[in-house]
Amino acid sequence: MPAIDPPPFHLHPGTAPLLISFPHVGTHIPPALAARLTPKARQMGDTDWHLPRLYDFARGLGASLLIGTHSRYVIDLNRPPDGASLYPGQSVTALCPTDDFDGERIYLEAADEPGADEIDERRVAIWRPYHEALAAELARIRAAHGVAVLWDAHSIRSVLPRFFDGRLPHLNLGTADGASCAPALARELLRIAASASGFTAVLNGRFKGGHITRAHGRPDAGVHAVQLEMAQCSYMHEASPFDYLPEQAARIQPTLEHLLGAALAFARQHA
Repeated sequence: MPAIDPPPFHLHPGTAPLLISFPHVGTHIPPALAARLTPKARQMGDTDWHLPRLYDFARGLGASLLIGTHSRYVIDLNRPPDGASLYPGQSVTALCPTDDFDGERIYLEAADEPGADEIDERRVAIWRPYHEALAAELARIRAAHGVAVLWDAHSIRSVLPRFFDGRLPHLNLGTADGASCAPALARELLRIAASASGFTAVLNGRFKGGHITRAHGRPDAGVHAVQLEMAQCSYMHEASPFDYLPEQAARIQPTLEHLLGAALAFARQHA
């Protein structure tokens, strides 16, 4: 790949013991790569649309923000670097996807799909810098506060037969089945999410946390990681052109603030 422009991420350091990671909000696809993609893929429908806007209150909490810039169709920052499946036996997309969430190919021809060398180039140029920045910011936060909470922010269409039956709950908390954060924090977050009027919630359901949650959550070392996979119907139109819905978003934002506030309270109690 050519030189990375824009850079793989934008980091906004904060003052609190909280880092919010946005690995799937990027929409940049290098022009030469975009020319190899189908018209549907160039719409990037599987993007975690508008999440930095939805979480715009987080800077006021003092949170650090790490925001990916490249589309997940270039490389998926929430997959293991070796491409191993996060959910063995279930349908998943790859480190460098060749199909979309509907199971449709994203490249015009099979010959357009990336080979091992190109995948490695993307991994070195985009995936590795993001994870190095994530680890460094967590280390900085922990050094300053004695503890760090990583909040991995995601969203997805509420109906996706490829991945799950029926309709997804609005708020899907994941802690790698309890391995990535303290049980007390997980219980409090689920209590808040489950009590949110008009919304549904689950802990470690279909989405238990991806590579970021599993690789960086180390509660025994003072780093607690939680993934929140939100149903996009909570704040936006799920179909093209994927519009943000301010009134709908305003209904879910107080719950998000409550969740992040609880994460901060936990961190400060355990500093």
